[in-house]
Amino acid sequence: MSAAVEVRDLRRSFGQVRAVDGATWSAESGCVTAVLGPNGAGKTTMIEILEGLGRADSGTARVLGVDPWDASADHRARVGVMLQDGGLPTRSKPLALLGHLASLYAAPSRVEELARRLDLTSFAGTIVRRLSGGQRQRVALAAALVGRPDVAFLDEPTAGLDPHARLEVWDLVRSEADRGAAVVVTTHSFEEAERLADRIVIVGKGQVVASGPLAEVAAGSSLEERYFSLTGRQAGR
Repeated sequence: MSAAVEVRDLRRSFGQVRAVDGATWSAESGCVTAVLGPNGAGKTTMIEILEGLGRADSGTARVLGVDPWDASADHRARVGVMLQDGGLPTRSKPLALLGHLASLYAAPSRVEELARRLDLTSFAGTIVRRLSGGQRQRVALAAALVGRPDVAFLDEPTAGLDPHARLEVWDLVRSEADRGAAVVVTTHSFEEAERLADRIVIVGKGQVVASGPLAEVAAGSSLEERYFSLTGRQAGR
């Protein structure tokens, strides 16, 4: 397994606020890496830098060996991104959108198979603007994965989904890692991290406070207990 995503001593400030403060971690091909942290911990800023949507003040961010900020179109075609707000064209219909996206890649996933696994056909005739939050989540996930990316950044992929849809998404994400992709999932769900992740990254106050295999990070307790201990937060807050 190789490090497909590398973060070393990464720093990013907004005025007097240091959002990312010396973060270091990596994600390997063939693995799911879950990034957890409270709101304001810096994880969104860090992931945006890796997606090429922001630029670090200092340190190193590499995806497939390339600085994402000035990456080529060929590199970007190897990276799938699922944003928290979807970022989808609101007047498109799901299957037409996925068909168009698939046509841009040399060896895409089969749209029909993605649609079946994520149950997109049940609302295939509805434009994105009129979909529920959970339906838009499923379309956004399919859009991120249709190009069979080598690296996939998935932000809260099961937010707003019912339990059955959540299980199907977990199976799909796991299958992406099993075919060799490096999958980075940002989540607030301890269950999701425990079910999906090979490796855990916990972020607090702009720094990585723990990183490694789940068993190593949990250190004999539950992931939730370890998380609150490391971030200085209390459960329910």
